[in-house]
Amino acid sequence: FVDLEETVIDEVRNGTYRSLFHPEQMISGKEDAANNYARGHYTIGKELVDSVLERVRKLTDSCSGLQGFFVFHSFGGGTGSGFGALLLERLSVDYGKKSKLEFAVYPAPEMATSVVEPYNSILTTHTTLEHTDCAFMVDNEAIYDICKRNLDVSRPTYSHLNRMIAQVVSSITASLRFVGSLNVDLNEFQTNLVPYPRIHFPLVTYAPILSAKKAFHEQLSVNEITTSCFDIQNQMVKCDPRQGKYMACCLLYRGDVIPKDVSAAIAMIKTKKTIQFVDWCPTGFKVGINDQPPTVIPGGEVAPVKRAVCMLSNTTAIGEAWSRLDHKFDLMFAKRAFVHWYVGEGMEEGEFSEAREDLAALEKDYEEVAHETTADPEDHHHHHLEA
Repeated sequence: FVDLEETVIDEVRNGTYRSLFHPEQMISGKEDAANNYARGHYTIGKELVDSVLERVRKLTDSCSGLQGFFVFHSFGGGTGSGFGALLLERLSVDYGKKSKLEFAVYPAPEMATSVVEPYNSILTTHTTLEHTDCAFMVDNEAIYDICKRNLDVSRPTYSHLNRMIAQVVSSITASLRFVGSLNVDLNEFQTNLVPYPRIHFPLVTYAPILSAKKAFHEQLSVNEITTSCFDIQNQMVKCDPRQGKYMACCLLYRGDVIPKDVSAAIAMIKTKKTIQFVDWCPTGFKVGINDQPPTVIPGGEVAPVKRAVCMLSNTTAIGEAWSRLDHKFDLMFAKRAFVHWYVGEGMEEGEFSEAREDLAALEKDYEEVAHETTADPEDHHHHHLEA
C-alpha cells in the first residue's frame, strides 16, 4: 500500500483488518500529489519510488515462482495516476517480461474529487499503455448505480464501492488462490482476452449482486447468473456491448457450479442475436470454475450466495469509455485550463498533446478491430495494433 500522504493509509494501519498486513508493506509520504499527475509522476513520486521498489524486491525475492504483479490505482487522483504510472514503468525495467495486470478506477461525476480527473486519466493511460498486459477498469459511476439499485443503498460511500470492487477482484484472483476443478492461471487469461497488445481493457461484469433482504428469498441458478452477465446493469463500466462486438469472453464461476449447467447456459446465450462476435474470432467462451463460494464482509450489504460468476469480456464497446474521457479532456485543454499546474511541476505541455493523440489512436484501434472482416487479422497494415 503506497500513498504520497498519510491519512488513507493510516485508516488501514488502524483499521479492523490491520493484522492482515505487515506494517513494512505500508508506505506513505509526507506530502500529497494534490490531484496532479505531474506531482505523482515527477516531483513527489520520484522521492518515494525507490523505497517502494525495495519493499517489492523483498517480497519477490521470497517468492518461489513469481508470476507477475497486480497494480491497483485510480485514474483520477495525482498519486493514483502519476505514481501508479511511475511504478508500472519501473516494474517493467526491474522485472522485464513478468505479467502486469492492473485494476484501474475510472473517474465518475458522482464521486469526483477534482476537476482535473480527465487530464490525469489520459496522462496515466498513455504512460501505462505499453507497460500493462491487461487492465480491468472499474467505473465509479457504474458501481455507484449498482449499489443504489441492487443493494438499496441510497447514498453509496467509498466503502460500499470498495466492497463491490473487492468481490470482483476476489473472483478474478480466486483461481490463483484456491484449487478448483477448472482453474485458469494469469497467463491463460491474457492469452484468451488480449488479441492485440493495446486492446487490453476487458469489461468486467459480476452477478449476482444481491442485498441480504433479497438473497434470503432467491438463490439464482447458473443459467440466471450467466444471463445477468449480459445485462448492462451489472457491468463495472458504463458502455453498451449490444452496440459493440465481442472479441473474447471469459466466465469465472465460483461456488456450487457444475460444467453441465455452464454448457447449457452458454448454449442459450449463443442463440441471442444481441451478442455479436467480431468476424475474425471464434465465438468461444473460456470457462473457469472454482469450488470456493464467494466470501462477503460480515455485516456488509452484499449477501452471501452459493454461486456467483464474474465475466471478463473484451468488447469494442469499451471504446465508449475512452471517448467520454477524451471529450472531457478536450473541453478543458482547448482553453489550456489548469495546465500551468502541471507545467509548474516540470511537465511539458507537449506531453498533454502526445497523450491525447495516443488515446485518439486507441479509440481508432477499437473501431478498426470492430470492422476488421478478414479471417486473418495478421493482414494489419495499421501500425498501432502491431506496436
